[in-house]
Amino acid sequence: MKTLTALILSLLILPLCAWWDMPNLPITSFDYGSPAGNVSPMAIGMGALNLTNAGDFYASHSNPALLGSNQYSLLAASFRVKGDKDMSIVEAAQFSNVLRPSQFKYVTLLAKQAAFTYQPMSSIYIMESPDSLFGYDGSFRYLDYQLDKWQVSLAGSDKSWQDLRFGLNAKYLNGRLVYLRSERPDTTFIDTRVRGFSTDLGLTLQTGAFTFGLAATDIVSRLYWDWGYDSVPLQSHLALGAQYGTDNLIVSVGGQGKISKTPGLTYHLGAQYLWDWGSNAYNSAEAAQAFALRAGLYSHDFYGIENVNFTLGMGYNYNIFRFDVAVNNKGLRLSDSEYLFSLGLGLP
Repeated sequence: MKTLTALILSLLILPLCAWWDMPNLPITSFDYGSPAGNVSPMAIGMGALNLTNAGDFYASHSNPALLGSNQYSLLAASFRVKGDKDMSIVEAAQFSNVLRPSQFKYVTLLAKQAAFTYQPMSSIYIMESPDSLFGYDGSFRYLDYQLDKWQVSLAGSDKSWQDLRFGLNAKYLNGRLVYLRSERPDTTFIDTRVRGFSTDLGLTLQTGAFTFGLAATDIVSRLYWDWGYDSVPLQSHLALGAQYGTDNLIVSVGGQGKISKTPGLTYHLGAQYLWDWGSNAYNSAEAAQAFALRAGLYSHDFYGIENVNFTLGMGYNYNIFRFDVAVNNKGLRLSDSEYLFSLGLGLP
């Protein structure tokens, strides 16, 4: 009987000890709403924020309510190119949305007032050799963190007030974290999967030539880790914007920040001018051509050029094909620029 009692106690105590000695996760931030993380070259070109321009086929990323006025179907993908500097694991732990220098950033199937999307939210792969870890003789670190998002977007409007539209994003998150830290005489190893969910809400109101937009992203969210780590929420954001638009010109202003004690507000300005020939409908038999130029900027305070991000973009479409490109750089340092390319194909 004593032997059985000791065995039962051991089975109860050992998992508790393992949990008590569990190493801390190397990822410390779960903020996926930074302006630079915008997936749309149209939004990036106009200051990295779009809450009001329904002509952006990636609009569900920033404000799903913009799908409420869409009448087309389209398959589109954006691709990121940036010459990132080498980042240490300590730095990567502070930025959860780190991506590889060249990779797809967003793939979406737009079907009128609905959209289905895949997005790699984080893709970190860093290996530090002993030569790069001063003060740790014979040490070694490895971090591989991947988090993917699968999203469904829906939008609609009230028949009694067609100028007001609303939208919802429902997201499923799935990923894996592998971390190894070997510093004599101690070794830390983590291999755990993560799953979660998140939701966005959006509104738009159109009055004449003016459009107003409001979006709350990651407003209800949670990430769950396999190893028994505490679940964590994603950082929520709130954004507000306004737009003045004519047939050819769009001018927009907006701001966004975290829903927290330190909101970290950013202010955004952008403009687009469009030249078009023929029909601009993707399903028209007449060949449609359009060329757009975009420019914008954003900053926390606009104090000094080094604290301002400048953006430029352009787009061209011919009938059912569309190509867009944008560049985002801080302080006019072209070597630090991020380029975003997009290809779109109209569907029947």
